[in-house]
Amino acid sequence: MRVRCSLAFLLISALSVIASAQNQTPVTDSNEALKQQIDRLQKRAMDWPQLNRYKDANAKVPEPEKNEGRVVFMGDSITDGWKLAEYFPGKPYINRGISGQTTPQMLIRFRPDVIALKPRAVLILAGTNDIAGNTGPMTLEMIENNYASMADLAKANGIKVVFASVLPIHDYGKTKISERRAPEQILKLNEWLKSYCKASGLVYLDYFSKMVDEKGMLKAELANDGLHPNAEGYKVMAPLAESAIQQTLKKK
Repeated sequence: MRVRCSLAFLLISALSVIASAQNQTPVTDSNEALKQQIDRLQKRAMDWPQLNRYKDANAKVPEPEKNEGRVVFMGDSITDGWKLAEYFPGKPYINRGISGQTTPQMLIRFRPDVIALKPRAVLILAGTNDIAGNTGPMTLEMIENNYASMADLAKANGIKVVFASVLPIHDYGKTKISERRAPEQILKLNEWLKSYCKASGLVYLDYFSKMVDEKGMLKAELANDGLHPNAEGYKVMAPLAESAIQQTLKKK
């Protein structure tokens, strides 16, 4: 139901923009930008979970070698922008992050972008865009249900799961990030994630406590825009992720 509503919202938005554009006079740079925006909305509406993003790349992924510690990193822009080969040299880690995504979108693409690649484990970092309402209003319960569904799918296919905490945000830059990503919501979701992992025997990857400052916000030096880790931010995250992965792979 949420997928249909989100698709409808995107289509309505696109049609509204088109209608507005049709009332414009001759083509200008502004109109060309508007046309490009319409094209993006139409493409997004046709592939809401963005299944095509990694379609070709997935087809080229070989069968895992015996005893290969293959891990898929599933997530949003924080994962999408992470140069895994640079931070985990020589590791069979596959990046399947997509900027702006929410857990319902990740759940839909979990089979082609995770299960089909036959990893031993999946590291899931999500939630911040759900809280921001990128694909519509989301309650914490709805987000939690999507996490649980991904865990169920992984377990059913013999894939171990690492759930990462939602990262803190900061308002020290030009944009007040907390207006869309309330720190108290991040805390509540992380508490649930920690409890769920404990109850389910999963590894909880705690980025949050290593990246938060005394004011409860992301340390300013770890993200230039208050949301996305910079090189220093990823330097903090990488050893934490590697430790969680190794702990997970050792589990029976």
